[in-house]
Amino acid sequence: MTAVTLPVVDDTVLQALQRPSEYCGVMGVIGADEAAHLAYLGLYALQHRGQESAGIVAGDGEELVRHIGEGLVADVFTEDDLRRLSGKTALGHVRYATAGDGAQKLRDAQPLLVQCAAGPVAVAHNGNLTNAKALRQELEENGSIFQTSSDTEVICHLIARGEGQSLLKRVQDALVRVEGAYSLVISGDGRLYGVRDPLGIRPLSIGKVRGGYVLASETCAFDLIEAEYVRDVEPGEVVVLDGDGIRSERLPHAGDNRARCVFEHVYFARPDSVVFEAPVFATRQAMGARLAKEAPADGDVVVPVPDSGIHAAMGYAREAGLPFEMGLVRNHYVGRTFIEPEQRIRNFGVRLKLNPVVPLIKGKRVIVVDDSIVRGTTSRKIVEMVRAAGAKEVHLRISAPATSSPCFFGIDTPTRKELIASKMDTDAIAAHVGCDSLAYLSREGLMLALGKDGGTPPENGYCDACFSGEYPLDVDAMWTE
Repeated sequence: MTAVTLPVVDDTVLQALQRPSEYCGVMGVIGADEAAHLAYLGLYALQHRGQESAGIVAGDGEELVRHIGEGLVADVFTEDDLRRLSGKTALGHVRYATAGDGAQKLRDAQPLLVQCAAGPVAVAHNGNLTNAKALRQELEENGSIFQTSSDTEVICHLIARGEGQSLLKRVQDALVRVEGAYSLVISGDGRLYGVRDPLGIRPLSIGKVRGGYVLASETCAFDLIEAEYVRDVEPGEVVVLDGDGIRSERLPHAGDNRARCVFEHVYFARPDSVVFEAPVFATRQAMGARLAKEAPADGDVVVPVPDSGIHAAMGYAREAGLPFEMGLVRNHYVGRTFIEPEQRIRNFGVRLKLNPVVPLIKGKRVIVVDDSIVRGTTSRKIVEMVRAAGAKEVHLRISAPATSSPCFFGIDTPTRKELIASKMDTDAIAAHVGCDSLAYLSREGLMLALGKDGGTPPENGYCDACFSGEYPLDVDAMWTE
């Protein structure tokens, strides 16, 4: 038996197996005993945000030690590794890599650790810089040498070249030049820094643990280490964490506009997290309830596509007064590689991940609730699977608007020409995937669901460019076809 890499040409397999992680997770700890162990546990909770590599940098300011590796958190660290990562300060990172061979992915693993005039500095980054290419070219022309292909190294070079004697001033000076999405955790000079870009596109939260403080992309990381949620890092804010507590500074170019990533609530974040000060499970249920009002269907049962469709389906079923059933079961142990079966086995890509519970589906009009349709290939296979299980009708309901534009702020979405909603209207997509009816949640309904009471739009803005094509920043240099 030979393990093989998933074939790039098989879009079904890519959808079924590679979609769970398209972004990064960051974690920081300061002032706590066994900080690296806490960061390690936090990364476990953030594993859904990246499965290609993981890393931790730990120390006490004057000396920082790094350990990185490819694969899941459990595969990268041993107990001996964590013992070597001593000190009361630690940074952690899990990463999804979109390109490059194994050697390049390992070089790009974070946190990055550099030596500069400010001393040893470690940086962990979640997001994507829209002007990284131009900055990198300028830095290289001025003598900078790059070891990785990541945007994060651009930030490291800018910090090293930043004005001011303190690391704080260097960070503030560096980020004035940066455009795009970034939530950063930075360690250096005995302190821990947390930064969000001025629009607040990616999340970052502050927690308090015995003896110190923690930073994390999602609050589910706090629950595991018994940390108390304090608040979010504000858009455009630099928080400084040390023995004196929390100090708040601002990026010089920070304004009042907000563009928080709406897809964190639609799909990315874990439902047990609080993201952008809103519980994810509640917003997903509100999306489902709103969808039931906007797009009712004559059905007998509501079935989610697990796992991201579960809470939206619960909201839909409750609002529609229909039974909610786990009619599709997910295999949680599917990795990046697998033993390839004979090609005569149809739909193996999706069936590795999902399998129907026939008695819950057979003879019924089934309303299938999912969070999105990207290329349409996976949705088509799911509809075929539900029909093969004996469903009389299959009505597909999507708890977000149609995904018609790529993301340039840290999410590895396909190009526009690969997105089915950029080429077909709803009726054509329904025909393509083979369902009896298809409906999406409206943009207005999505914003209402994100409101605090499920009925009032949020006061601060969200980025929904993947649905609307309306980007909060200039992305002309990022387009590819």
